[in-house]
Amino acid sequence: MSTGILLIDDHKLFREGVKRILEFEPAFQVVAEGDDGSEALELVEKYNPDVVLMDINMPTTNGVQATADLIKHRPDINVIILSIHDDENYVTHALKTGAQGYLLKEMDADSLIDAIKVVSEGGSYLHPKVTHNLVKEYRRLAEENNSSISSKIGEHRRPLHLLTRRECEVLQLLADGKSNRGVAESLYISEKTVKNHVSNILQKMNVNDRTQAVVTAIRNGWVEVL
Repeated sequence: MSTGILLIDDHKLFREGVKRILEFEPAFQVVAEGDDGSEALELVEKYNPDVVLMDINMPTTNGVQATADLIKHRPDINVIILSIHDDENYVTHALKTGAQGYLLKEMDADSLIDAIKVVSEGGSYLHPKVTHNLVKEYRRLAEENNSSISSKIGEHRRPLHLLTRRECEVLQLLADGKSNRGVAESLYISEKTVKNHVSNILQKMNVNDRTQAVVTAIRNGWVEVL
């Protein structure tokens, strides 16, 4: 079965670009489009998509408010916010409304496809750059509170009891905010190999997505936070 996608963004050229990317993925189908958040609920009820790609900045009803309204009526719906803002305040606000993903519009095609796949399966997905910013904020708060988490961050130790050395390197690069392509370039390996490593890391750490893996790694002091 294909994954039905509703795309809501007031910039037509951007919508067309996203659609062209998704058309190359046989398992995806853009079932409807809208140019304002005020249309979200009506379009969801009419077309019943699996995933909603929602722009954060729109003229009448912005993506955060539209997501909150949508989740209130359809708590089962999966929303990915599309934004130009990487500030953690935007991210946390969007996630608090019930969005399961947050992508920057500078994303590459692979990030978009990965995000839709993860979110459609019930996971969460944050743009690598956003993840890195949240990691830094998490560390700052931990250090301010002088908590045990802060101590663990300072005690950075690789989880060699759980992961291979290469998987530890991949996990560190994920925490640094690297995309699959960025990890591949840093380690001089293929993106396919990176995806295999990430899949193994998620399975061994018993988490659903890379965001959870990074947060778990920080809590346990398994990665350095720069």
